[in-house]
Amino acid sequence: MSRPDSKGKKYPPLVDGFGRKITYLRLSVTDRCNLRCFYCMPQADFNWMPHDNILRFEEIIKLVRVLAHQGVRKIRLTGGEPLVRRDVVRLMEDISVLDGVEELCLTTNGVALKDLADRLYGLGLRHINISLDTLKRARFHEITGRDLFEDVWAGLQRCLELGFAPLKINFVMIRGKNDDEITDFARLSIKYPVEVRFIEFMPIGKDSRWGRQCFYPSDQAKDLIETRLGRLKEKRRKAFSGPAELYSIQGGRGAVGFISPLSHRFCSECNRLRVTADGRLRLCLFSDREIVLRDILRKGLTDQELADVFRKAVTKKPARYLVNNSDVPSCDRQMSSIGG
Repeated sequence: MSRPDSKGKKYPPLVDGFGRKITYLRLSVTDRCNLRCFYCMPQADFNWMPHDNILRFEEIIKLVRVLAHQGVRKIRLTGGEPLVRRDVVRLMEDISVLDGVEELCLTTNGVALKDLADRLYGLGLRHINISLDTLKRARFHEITGRDLFEDVWAGLQRCLELGFAPLKINFVMIRGKNDDEITDFARLSIKYPVEVRFIEFMPIGKDSRWGRQCFYPSDQAKDLIETRLGRLKEKRRKAFSGPAELYSIQGGRGAVGFISPLSHRFCSECNRLRVTADGRLRLCLFSDREIVLRDILRKGLTDQELADVFRKAVTKKPARYLVNNSDVPSCDRQMSSIGG
């Protein structure tokens, strides 16, 4: 059903050329980060995006408002690290009250959560994903370039104390780097009411460290967990859920999930759009084909005109990601500016 905007106009829901209804937006609010994870950002010297290239708060609110009136119900703020952007909590407050937004989520590296978790809970945020690839302090320093594991762990514990739910841990599996911790992470879902999501390492960014030798498939992780911790019981997915296949471990308080973009394509169920920190609309994670929203927004388009831009854009969303001269997808833009 079409929803009216503040002026009484109605926008039809966003449906792509393959009948997939678009209900989920991943929005990067900055490319800056207080970590330097080797698989996410270039390790050589590089320049952050110029401040003027980053979407302004009023531009973000406008595009979220229009998308919400077109049926987008779930908004996830990402980065870089979203909590390093000044006044981002105020931005979340403004987004949370927009008509049509049913679920506001945050993906964070967790470094700032020990200081900000109470404010985030107070504004009504409940859904947080924490990116954490090791439980070992020295290894955390090696992966992220920063000795901040204790800060992240303190933030996670504070989120548990406050009762954030769903509270998820994103664990990127890298063979030879952290695959010996798969069982340890699965055990977190037994001890705590968290969803631990095992994510296949993806070849994203022209300087990506990805290689077949470091790829660890989800099926292997699942078999390992079942061998060591017992049979996994499949769980029903909720509305607006992402691509994770969810399971519970007997006696566990939480769940484990497996996200398998390389070994098990889930393109046919893709319900999302991505907007990069510099305001570019990406219709597929593994495609560098982008639509420049920032310049369009700064021309002063009306809500109706912007809605038409989105409606036409989704017709170009591909049926599945494509590969060039390889059976592995990739894209040149860094993950830190795409937002995952």
